[in-house]
Amino acid sequence: MGHSKKESNKNNLKLTDLSSVGEFGFIEHIKNNVNIYNESTIVGIGDDSAVIKNSNMYSLISTDMLVEGVHFDLSYFPLKHLGYKAVVSNISDICAMNGICKHITVSIAVSNRFKLESLNELYEGINLACKRYKVDLVGGDTTSSQKGLIISVTAVGVVDKKKICQRSGANNNDLIIVSGKLGLSYLGLQVLEREKQVFLVNPNSKPDLEPYKELVERQLKPEARTDLIDFLDNNSIIPTSMIDISDGLSSEIIHLCNSSDKGCVLYSEKIYKDQILLKVCEEFNLDPISVIMSGGEDYEIMFTISSKDYEKLIEDQKDLHVIGHITNDKKTYLDLGNGSKSEIKSLGWKSF
Repeated sequence: MGHSKKESNKNNLKLTDLSSVGEFGFIEHIKNNVNIYNESTIVGIGDDSAVIKNSNMYSLISTDMLVEGVHFDLSYFPLKHLGYKAVVSNISDICAMNGICKHITVSIAVSNRFKLESLNELYEGINLACKRYKVDLVGGDTTSSQKGLIISVTAVGVVDKKKICQRSGANNNDLIIVSGKLGLSYLGLQVLEREKQVFLVNPNSKPDLEPYKELVERQLKPEARTDLIDFLDNNSIIPTSMIDISDGLSSEIIHLCNSSDKGCVLYSEKIYKDQILLKVCEEFNLDPISVIMSGGEDYEIMFTISSKDYEKLIEDQKDLHVIGHITNDKKTYLDLGNGSKSEIKSLGWKSF
């Protein structure tokens, strides 16, 4: 199939060295493409500090860093998707405190292989996420890097003092609930890694990712569960504890239980297993429960509620799944459904 004249012209365009615009020129370039969505933003990009009008609510602050070669591979991760995901992962942390994200700062370190047009793609994704979640980009920093791309995003949110949720609030016999589908992002990564290896052997190969579209999208362009925070608020449900599932279900339930000085029992048969997950696990010869327990980057929310709130929950399930309960014995177990149970070990992502 031939390329259009428009595509050819685009490929022949001379790219812009960052040195030709300089740090301040680049900041001005970014500023001109940023929209403000919140009245609380008094001063955004362009001064020594952002100015945000506070209220009688608690402020929430969370920071994540993404490093090329550790957290992402640009051979199959489009820069636009990377910018989007970097923002979403931080919004998810604010959601995990039962809060709403209002502002972000983005800092990047780039090597000289990146041109202005490449960073435009990155910030297109950042701006798209800001528009989707009505979040304001109010600042950050830029510097050079000896090795590839580094992105650091700080999110600032708010939460009603009476509704804040921490990892440490779970009580004995509380129900453990998880939103959405788990394990899909991990499988999406396996598909992308497999296709990369095929490409390295045969650069002329053209991968057919259509059968894996949902999995790949969950890896490259995840979404934060801000809708769940609205659902809980509308149904007057205040969880006793919350955590987002970024490092895998096994790691997150251990974090939650340790913080609450409690234990838990999860039930394998209660953990939702999507049909696409079962199909691709069979293709890759993987155990679905192992993928769900160890796979990360789903950005779903796990939370606990008192059993008295259960009736409020089932009025509108909102793709929520009760997968177990909190115990006092400080041990974390997975009930395998055949009369046996195994202790849950931390199998998810480890930074070091």
